[in-house]
Amino acid sequence: MRHRTFGRTGFTTTDIGFGAWQIGGAWGDVSEADGRAALHAALDAGMTFVDTADVYGDGRSEKIIADVLKERGGERPMVATKAGRRLSPHVADGYNKENLEGFIDRSLKNLGVERLDLVQLHCPPTEVYYRPEVFQALEEIKAAGKIADYGVSVEKVEEALKAIEYPGVVSVQIIYNIFRQRPARLFFQEAARRKVAIIARVPLASGLLSGKITRDTAFAADDHRNFNRHGDAFDVGETFAGVPFETGLQAVEEIRALVPAGETMAAFALRWILMADAVSVVIPGARNAGQAKANAAAASLPPVPENVMEATREVYERLVAPHVHQRW
Repeated sequence: MRHRTFGRTGFTTTDIGFGAWQIGGAWGDVSEADGRAALHAALDAGMTFVDTADVYGDGRSEKIIADVLKERGGERPMVATKAGRRLSPHVADGYNKENLEGFIDRSLKNLGVERLDLVQLHCPPTEVYYRPEVFQALEEIKAAGKIADYGVSVEKVEEALKAIEYPGVVSVQIIYNIFRQRPARLFFQEAARRKVAIIARVPLASGLLSGKITRDTAFAADDHRNFNRHGDAFDVGETFAGVPFETGLQAVEEIRALVPAGETMAAFALRWILMADAVSVVIPGARNAGQAKANAAAASLPPVPENVMEATREVYERLVAPHVHQRW
């Protein structure tokens, strides 16, 4: 697999990593055995970056990662987790040192480590980015040795731009895919200038860009593609990248015609993201070992031709942008 520099941290990571939301829950029935097999397959393929959060399965994802890494031994991948979404209510005032340190202590226990490689604020309210004391708290927790580095996971481009004004922020996780192209136009250049790592999440728009979802696809009651389709549980942008379902299906059919012969649509969508040099790592999820292997294989695909990149931009502008471009 290819490697990229992870901002100014001194780490290098494979350009495709492992997103561990699916193995924690909110994606229908993913057994622990399947989750473990998926992570093993990703690591066997050479992935060196794993992204999780303390709320994925209420810690289940972190614990599976800890168990798998302990079982494997040897060199560890970089493991990034997140903190903040355990707050109830999820409000800016909750992002204080006491709460953050409590969340971090819990993740340290779940992951079985003495120091977290990277902790990210987990899509906090926009107001948090205008509170320097939050980032000072992270500096103090870092100085105490509990975290090596910290970053943010954001919903909006404007939040990303504000976050990287803080010198301690080493990474930004943001939704970037064929259906969410605004970050490349407004944020990537500034992040590169400041040597901030970019983690591209929701790369397949919750499976839409796999090309396997149809109007007849049924999602389980505990799958966010069912219960959060209209943003009832969390930001609607996290589900199908915020694109209305029928619109997404229409766009997928047009994009399908652009996929080179012999490539899957999912692999094409991942390779499309990696055309952006500013992206440090893309983190597709996997429900099983087969999906993890397929994700890893996308790294070896040839570059997407410029005329095809332009064609995807045209589909985005015509069908998708009116629904998402000014929202996130």
